[in-house]
This record gives sequence, C-alpha cells and structure tokens, in this order.
Amino acid sequence: MFSSAVLQLLLTASLSSQKASSPPSAAAPHRLFFSHCVFLFLFSCRRRKAGILPSLEDLLFYTIAEGQEKIPAHKFTTALKATGLRTGDPRLKECMEMLKVTLKTTSDGALDRHLFKKCVQSNIVLLTQAFRKKFVIPDFQPFCAHIDDLYENAKNLSGGQVADYIPQLARFSPDLWAVALCTVDGQRHTVGDTKVPFCLQSCVKPLKYAIAVHDHGTEYVHRFIGKEPSGLRFNKLFLNEDDKPHNPMVNAGAIVCTSLIKVMNFMNKLAGNEYVGFSNATFQSERESGDRNFAIGYYLKEKKCFPEGTDMTSILDFYFQLCSIEVTCESASVMAATLANGGFCPITGERVLSPEAVRNTLSLMHSCGMYDFSGQFAFHVGLPAKSGVAGGILLVVPNVMGIMCWSPPLDKLGNSVRGIQFFSLSLDLFFQDLVSLCNFHNYDNLRHFAKKLDPRREGGDQRVKSVINLLFAAYTGDVSALRRFALSSMDMEQRDYDSRTALHVAAAEGHAEVVRFLLEACKVNPVPKDRWGNTPMDEAVHFGHHDVVTILRDYHNQYSPQDTQDSATDKQNAEKNLDGML
Repeated sequence: MFSSAVLQLLLTASLSSQKASSPPSAAAPHRLFFSHCVFLFLFSCRRRKAGILPSLEDLLFYTIAEGQEKIPAHKFTTALKATGLRTGDPRLKECMEMLKVTLKTTSDGALDRHLFKKCVQSNIVLLTQAFRKKFVIPDFQPFCAHIDDLYENAKNLSGGQVADYIPQLARFSPDLWAVALCTVDGQRHTVGDTKVPFCLQSCVKPLKYAIAVHDHGTEYVHRFIGKEPSGLRFNKLFLNEDDKPHNPMVNAGAIVCTSLIKVMNFMNKLAGNEYVGFSNATFQSERESGDRNFAIGYYLKEKKCFPEGTDMTSILDFYFQLCSIEVTCESASVMAATLANGGFCPITGERVLSPEAVRNTLSLMHSCGMYDFSGQFAFHVGLPAKSGVAGGILLVVPNVMGIMCWSPPLDKLGNSVRGIQFFSLSLDLFFQDLVSLCNFHNYDNLRHFAKKLDPRREGGDQRVKSVINLLFAAYTGDVSALRRFALSSMDMEQRDYDSRTALHVAAAEGHAEVVRFLLEACKVNPVPKDRWGNTPMDEAVHFGHHDVVTILRDYHNQYSPQDTQDSATDKQNAEKNLDGML
C-alpha cells in the first residue's frame, strides 16, 4: 500500500512538472493534471485509515493554489472558465451558491483549504473531470482560439440579402453576426452578438420533428410524412407519389408535423432552461404574409395529409407561432448539443428526447437540412445541419458538440452567407485538420479507410471511465452527480476490478445519504460481494459507521435473499420509480 508520503510525492511531481513546462498565468490551473495514479489508488484501496489519503477536494485545492495557502475566488472562477464550464452552469449551482455565502465571511476574497473544500465538495466529480482535462475537448482554449479566427474571417464578408418576404425579418441589421457552441460535456464558447434574440424559423423544423417522434414513434409520424429529399424548393406545392409531404424539413412536411406535437416545454428542456421566447410581431407578420403556406395547407387538407379531425387553420397558426419562437445563439447551441448528446441536455443531465427521435432527426438534417444546398453540405462537411431564413444555421457534431451561428444576410438558396462561409472556412482551416485526424465525417469509419483518432467518448475505455466516475461520486458523497448518472441510465451496480460497487465505497466512507439513494432510488443489490467476500455491511461495520449499518440492515430486512439479486423486475421498477424518487 502506498504511504501518505508517496502520495504527496506523486502530487508534488505532477505539479512541479507542469510548472516547469509552462509560465505562470491566470489560466495555468487549467493546464495542470492530477496524478492519475492517485485517483486510481483512491479506488483500489479496500481499507483506508482516516487521514492517510488526501481527499479529492484537497487535491483540487493543491492543483489550483500552486503552492499558495489560499486561492483568490477570481482565480478559481477564471480557471474554471478556462475548462469551458460557466459559473452559471446548473450542475455547479450548489458550488456557486456556497462560494457566494463563504466569501461574505472572508476579508480578502480568498479561500483557504477548509473553505475551498466546503465550496466544492457538492460538485467535486464534475470539477475533477474539468481540471483533469477529461472533457470531450480537453484543450478548450486553443480550440476556442480557432473558432474566434474563423469568426473574424467571416465577419468581413459582404453580400447576400436579409429576408424581406416576412416584413419583421427585414428589420434586422445585416451586420449582426454570432457563433456559439456547447459540447456534450457542457463546455461553452461564444463570440459576437450571441445574446441578441432572433426567430428560429426553419431551424425549428428538426426540433419539432424530433418531438413528434419522441411522443408518437417513427412509424406513426411517417404515416403522414415521407423521408426523401424533394429536389424542389422548400415552399413548393408538391407531394410525393403517396400524396405525402416529402420530408419534415420542407414547409409541407413541417406543417403536417405541427399537427402532431406539443412543443414549448420541450424547447425549454432542449435549451437547458436558457432563453426561449416568442416574437408576437413576427408571428403576426408571418400570418399576414403567409399566402403560400395557406395554399400548401389547403392542398394538404385536400389530399387528406393531416390526422383525422385536424383543424387546418389552427395548425397553420401554430406553425407560424413555432417559426416565431425566439432563441439566442447561446440557448440554441444547447439545443444542438442536446441532439449531439443523444437527447440528454448537457447542462442539466435531463433526458429530453428518445434515442430513436435523435437518430431520425440527425439523419434527415444530414440529407434535407440545408435547402437546395443539402447535397453539397453533406458531401463536403458530412455533418447534420439545419438553416433558417432568419439567418441561423444549427449544426451537430454527434457525440462532440452543437454549434449555432447567426447572420441575417442570405444567399440565393436561403442560407446565411456568413454561416456558410464560417463552416466552409471551418472545413478548410479547422475541420479539415480535424477530419484528417479524427473521424468526424459520417463515413470515415468505412473499412480500409486510414485509421483516425476518435475523440468521441465511445470505445474500449468508456466502461472504465464510467466506473471511475461512479465510484468518485460515491467516495465523495456527491449525490448530485449520482442523480445525473442514474437519470442518464448508467448502470449503478458497476464494479471495479476488485468487484467493489458504489455501495461498497459509500458504506466504507459513511455517506448515509448516498447509501439511501442507491438503495431506495436506484434499487441496487444491497449485498454484493467484492473479491474478498466483503459486503457493504461489512465495510460499514469495519469503519464504525453505525447510521449506515442501520440503513443497510433495515433495507435488507424488507427483502428476501431472492429479492436482493440482480433481477429484471428490480431494474424495471427502478426505472419506473426513479423520476419520482429523485
């Protein structure tokens, strides 16, 4: 077993090597690594005497403090932002609230080790991942510098016309230009006019299609709408050979899709409860100038394209309203990231859309999302995207990030001039580098292609990361992280190489709240045995955690041995009851 001296040497060596390789700066903590050996060791120990090992909070403090006895609060928040996380991230709510309260008790605005631990302990798992550079974009600041360069290159571009067939859209300045991104880990970056509200217009089409599939399933939705690109303008009065709209990305398909959904609650969840509004002026403008859409509506009604009993004029009103939903680039990037993250909102951890809905939506965005430029975009970029006549382009890099760019001037095909230029430059100056190294393109995984790096969080080490994150949370008593893991359908009974579970770790550390959560909300097996034959009860008894012993004994007495096994029934009941228990 390592001694405390050895652990301190590991930590000191890690810090010293980082200091030697880079000059001090406000962002230096972001470039520091925790010793991976220390973290593996924390969970490989079956027995731990109190006080021998530094806590995760201590390790985080030492990393950011860089040898100082206190950490100024602004240094912590600056280092946090350098990882891509925001202080307003909902996942860090407890930490930030405690930081505000704690700073009121200090005279110099700095945190010693005790106060720092008090602030970060409730969110230590997420913070540990951030500072150990375990997010999907590890070197986030250089990445953002690339994005800023691309933004500036496209900023000076002229040409294009602001859409004027909807009078309200014509009022936007052609100089507005914004880019925002959100990764599947919730890393954020924005540049330009990213807080200016604008209407989604056709960018809402993939979102409402996803909601329809989530609510009704693929088979039902496609009774009314096709899946093929039309080869025609988005607002043509034309149906396929089955008298259905060609796909949900053209106006006819979007109007029919509108008859299938209830949307605003989903929009808020997609955006992680960030800004989603409504422009009544745009809605009125849309309705007054919507003759072609009314013509499409009557044509659809004549061909019996709507579900039985649909009020066509009410659906057209709803269609105009959905086009008039307002977002900012920032909130829309979270929507895109939710699609990139398989339907889970990155900044709340909540499942918003089913995997089926996300898969179908990304497929149709890839083939039909960019109007008559869809084929070119799919060929060169190979990523799902959707444009709108307000000037927005929503792009998804599956398992990596979502991007929203916005600039009102449009080209002759109805796509943002600066947006297309931005992604073209991205391809030439940035994504080309990534595509040459990483298999971002949908078809880079074909046999006999040159092998490329896959930065997405899938692969052979995914289970190892999952186990480590789960045991981190149990070790530190981070119920907030465990709640997110459970909501994301993580297996809460995963074992490490010593066959130890989260329940073992929580019982050994005396985290009664964690033990209760794992037993009551997650319905884990209360008597798993590690490779030495020890149960969580044995751990609690050994370390004298009497409250945990009581919880385990009371829970165990409610069930027969047969009930405490890994049964499918327990799993099903856990899934049904989890939302309520949480």
